[in-house]
Amino acid sequence: MQEEGVIKFDLQFRFAEPAPMNSLQELNTWRNILWKNGLIGQDPCRYGGYGFGNVSQRIGPFDAGCGKRVFVISGTQTGELEELDNSHYAIVSAYDTGRNHVIASGPVKPSSESLTHAAIYDLDDEVHAVLHVHSPDIWKTAAARNIPLTDPSVDYGTPAMAQEVRRLFNESDVRQIGIFAMGGHEDGVVSFGPNVEQAGHTLLHALTESRYPDRK
Repeated sequence: MQEEGVIKFDLQFRFAEPAPMNSLQELNTWRNILWKNGLIGQDPCRYGGYGFGNVSQRIGPFDAGCGKRVFVISGTQTGELEELDNSHYAIVSAYDTGRNHVIASGPVKPSSESLTHAAIYDLDDEVHAVLHVHSPDIWKTAAARNIPLTDPSVDYGTPAMAQEVRRLFNESDVRQIGIFAMGGHEDGVVSFGPNVEQAGHTLLHALTESRYPDRK
């Protein structure tokens, strides 16, 4: 089993003041909803006891080019916390998915999944929110329900995963349905959308369908 929650990219980080809390309200509200549904959290019996799940949203300037699409993301190993505040979020200001490099600042280091979030933002100008959760229900039924899957041999938080995300955008309908499962990352599921609410509803809809497949 892959070790959960370990930063695998080259991180250039500096401690700095947090993003204003009022800019995080929607993201933080949905993060709480996902936590209460068990999609974000920490369990000593799962993933070696590491926390799991992270959320992000883009912040301006929104006309920035690839590698410079600034976003705020929950910090590494914050999954166990029921509620976050702005001291638990980092700002990713630049990145290079090919070189495995992330530049970030804030009161906490960014999630180990930051490169995957970055890859999605670079692939679609309209995406302004990305939610990465762990759901055995969605993950195990993904193929049967035609949810796109990344290659099982590809590890999370790596340039290879960023390339897999690009492949899904090019070869599947992931852009339209807004969700995919990470074949090589146990229970890993990612949703995205033009705002946090849409990405969140996509996840909850998938969770309901996976748990109650016969519900009409």
